[in-house]
Amino acid sequence: MHSYDLSNARWRKSSYSNGDGGNCVEVADGIPGTVPVRDSKLADSPVVLVGAAAWGTFIRHHRR
Repeated sequence: MHSYDLSNARWRKSSYSNGDGGNCVEVADGIPGTVPVRDSKLADSPVVLVGAAAWGTFIRHHRR
């Protein structure tokens, strides 16, 4: 299992966020092969690490 230091990660909100900042996730770039995902509403949100291929499949299926 890999350990990642995300203390300096640059998080970006989903483009599907609503105006009040709720109901969205944030993702961070810069980790090859992995997409860190967290809840944007929680300052210390747990992070889920998703494989890049799986994340790409997820996004393709939800951009309809």
